[in-house]
Amino acid sequence: MYKFLFLLLISSIVFAQEDTLIVPLKSIDSTIVQDVKYATANNFTKQVLYPSAKVFLRKVAAEHLAQANEFLKKNHNVRIKIFDGFRPLFVQKIMWQILPDDRYVADPAKGSRHNRGAAVDVTLIDADGNELDMGTPYDDFTERASFASKDVSEKAYINRKLLRETMIQFGFDPMETEWWHFDFKDWKKFGILDTGIN
Repeated sequence: MYKFLFLLLISSIVFAQEDTLIVPLKSIDSTIVQDVKYATANNFTKQVLYPSAKVFLRKVAAEHLAQANEFLKKNHNVRIKIFDGFRPLFVQKIMWQILPDDRYVADPAKGSRHNRGAAVDVTLIDADGNELDMGTPYDDFTERASFASKDVSEKAYINRKLLRETMIQFGFDPMETEWWHFDFKDWKKFGILDTGIN
């Protein structure tokens, strides 16, 4: 009996450790296209903030994102493109200095879900790799970027709705002010990290 309980405890610890690993997204799903804007100067800060263009996430979050991607491929002939995943806290501080508005950038004093490796910025692409119309570009800090905005075309709204409903189905919570941002449901389990990963 004690031996069984000990083995159960050890297996639970190992499982928990696996769940909290930060992993390259490509190791979980290589078909998710990566377009890391913060590894270039083509972002709202106009600075290169990341040392590489690889996306990292908590392992369990990456697995759920892969499930969402598979669902979209099979049922809608589209797939996910990702702009950002794990973000070190020191990068969050740079962003906050440039745009101290918690509607769009998390206050580094509290930390972002990105800083926990449990948030993603994503869009949808068609079979040819073209981004679907979402009404605004990524990191558009206007009211039009809000999911509920009426100032976008019907097509853009339908595309936003498909992305949102799929992400919710596979364990991600949407952010109302940014159609592209989703938090993995268990983000509170993970601590804030302030380290670069490459």
